[in-house]
Amino acid sequence: MSVSLPLSGSKFLLFVGDDYEDLELWYPKLRLEEAGAETIMAGLESGKTYLGKHGYPAISEATIDSINSNDYQGVICAGGWMPDKLRRFEKVLSLLKEFHTSEKLIAAICHGGWMPISAGIYHGVKVTGSPGIKDDLINAGAIWEDTPVVIDRHFVSSRRPGDLPDFCKGILEVLLQEK
Repeated sequence: MSVSLPLSGSKFLLFVGDDYEDLELWYPKLRLEEAGAETIMAGLESGKTYLGKHGYPAISEATIDSINSNDYQGVICAGGWMPDKLRRFEKVLSLLKEFHTSEKLIAAICHGGWMPISAGIYHGVKVTGSPGIKDDLINAGAIWEDTPVVIDRHFVSSRRPGDLPDFCKGILEVLLQEK
């Protein structure tokens, strides 16, 4: 029996930093790899071990400053408190703007939506996210929906860890439409 790997040859960026939401980083990473994709976790420092909110370690494989958006088919913005820290770095915002301009996947879950908000790319986009950032999303010009997953063109968003199955199905739906 041969196994189909629909994302073979694809490469995805995952932002990582202290206090990331453990499941929101690892579940999409492993799901993308299961579909044949390569994933790179990038943080402010390469080779650094970052701890999730629940203590699970993630080692950064590259620095955010070294990332070229042309090398990737999309980006995953996990939640936790990490997004509030990373959205303060110009390179994070410029990468998100480049992914948006190229209409590549931008997937954000829970508080991960803070990064696209700060990049200024959510205006007029249908999204969901943690109820805790609902006002931030609306004030950024996004169109809020309270549902497990929202897909709007190349944007995929979800509210919380319990929505991860729908989030990952949404990611795959967008990516497989592009292929």
